[in-house]
Amino acid sequence: MSALKVLAFAGSLRQGSYNRALLRAAQELASGNMEIEVFDLSGIPEFNQDQETNMPPRVVEFKNKIVAADALLIATPEHNYSVPGVLKNAIDWASRPYGNNSFNDKPVAIMSASAGFLGGARAQYHLRQSFVFLNVRTVNRPEVFVGNVRDRFDADGRLLDETSRAKIKELLEALIKLTSECRAQQ
Repeated sequence: MSALKVLAFAGSLRQGSYNRALLRAAQELASGNMEIEVFDLSGIPEFNQDQETNMPPRVVEFKNKIVAADALLIATPEHNYSVPGVLKNAIDWASRPYGNNSFNDKPVAIMSASAGFLGGARAQYHLRQSFVFLNVRTVNRPEVFVGNVRDRFDADGRLLDETSRAKIKELLEALIKLTSECRAQQ
């Protein structure tokens, strides 16, 4: 069987983002039967429904990569108890126009990192709510929340916390299992 193609993206544009660092950790921890490509959401313009029949090239590229992927991996920070605008904006674009939802029936794993104790839990729960409407097949367990990030990453953005690394590995294994189950149902 060929390697599972996973498209990963972070809901942060910040160069030193801990959530982007989570994606790098996932790439390190992925088994040999999984390839994780990280997509940078930079350059995706603000959603404008007037443009959904003639989408900007960066949006078309994003939608095509989602469709081509076997599964998705999303790392999201928490902004004001919810999903960051950049992530919500990208999701809105990729789910449009109506009837052309790139996320439909796609297996997805979610993880988050934040400076707070809860590690982005509220953002994940809001993201999961949006994914119900978009018919996304979300990994339910394990939930990966990396809180108190300053204590868990080194100065170069490498995740040092072994418990968090083990949870990410477990999440990736659950994503492989969910993707296999989705394929069997098709």
